[in-house]
Amino acid sequence: MQLDDWGIGMESRITELEIKLSLEEDHLEELNRTVFRQQQQINLLQAQIRELYQLIQPAAPGEPRNLRDEIPPHY
Repeated sequence: MQLDDWGIGMESRITELEIKLSLEEDHLEELNRTVFRQQQQINLLQAQIRELYQLIQPAAPGEPRNLRDEIPPHY
């Protein structure tokens, strides 16, 4: 009888471990999706920063900037 108790206890422990493993796999998958979305956002922000940087660079080095070209149209 004691051997049967050991088998039942072991089976219960294995079942609990399988449940925990399944939950951890779900959490890991969700974290992977989150990291993927964040990397996409980072890539987009970096591209926008590059575009802004190019906009603020003068057309040619040493060329004077015309401030009238930079006045917003509502003035």
